[in-house]
Amino acid sequence: MALLSIRGLKVHFQTELGVNQAVDGVSLDVEPGRTLGIVGESGCGKSVTALSVMRLVPCPPGRIVSGEILWNDRDVLKLPEKELPEFRGREVAMIFQDPMTSLNPVFTIERLMCEVIVRRFGVGKVEARKRALAALTTVGIPDPETRLGSYPHELSGGMKQRILIAMALLCEPKLLIADEPTTALDVTIQKQILHLMKDLQQKNKMALLLITHDIGVIAETCDDVAVMYAGRVVECASVHALFSHNRHPYTRGLFNSVPKRGLSKETPLPSIEGSVPSLLNPPKGCRFAPRCFRRQDRCTVDDPQLLPVADKHTVACHFPLEDPA
Repeated sequence: MALLSIRGLKVHFQTELGVNQAVDGVSLDVEPGRTLGIVGESGCGKSVTALSVMRLVPCPPGRIVSGEILWNDRDVLKLPEKELPEFRGREVAMIFQDPMTSLNPVFTIERLMCEVIVRRFGVGKVEARKRALAALTTVGIPDPETRLGSYPHELSGGMKQRILIAMALLCEPKLLIADEPTTALDVTIQKQILHLMKDLQQKNKMALLLITHDIGVIAETCDDVAVMYAGRVVECASVHALFSHNRHPYTRGLFNSVPKRGLSKETPLPSIEGSVPSLLNPPKGCRFAPRCFRRQDRCTVDDPQLLPVADKHTVACHFPLEDPA
């Protein structure tokens, strides 16, 4: 049984040029103890989907038009405002995209962390500080006593990211959403953060929803993968199935564009022709059709549905690929 089920989610943003259909009919399941990765290029709706789960879509200009987000058989979109603080943190926590701007610069790390602990658990300041120290130790912060008295600008990007992870885990959530947790970090720190998240996931037996545009991160951390394009999910599969036999032309294009070992500097990387369509006025039929090498007349008329092609492998394509990746 899924821990979190998203069904037919649609999120629109009102702009000066019209309505941007940022998320259009997304359906996803996150299972207990497993990691679901959402991969896709910038602007495809990954982060908006995550913000919708947390009920943090800014309104205006954003608006959740329709759909369900089911948590323990309750629709998160229908929760009263007074129940949302309990939901955010104890049930689902989120690590936001940019560690450089996610921490309030005028407060010390101790104040930022202890305020969360006091509000969630009603403990005193001494106990809150003790828990904050334990959390910093858990995520591998050196000299946590000193770091508690530091301001965010005094810390490196890797330390800020670890502190965000520690703050997200303070309330022991059942699901952790990580939105591009390694984007602003160098390669060495990226690997450390990914291993830390996996270790904490196994230790706390929580589910993880990982949002990224990096296929390498997906390969290293995820159990299941959803590929998004232009506000829609185009393929869902286990990480093994997606890497060994992806079926959607867009997914195949993403994989082909990753640099391979032994590729000479003179050899150009394969790319997907064309550009992402505007979500103010998306094309009829399949949104990937204008760029697809398998396009046929039907693709520009009929909207493909996400249908099974194998066990737990679904594809939204009228003419899915048959040959292995």
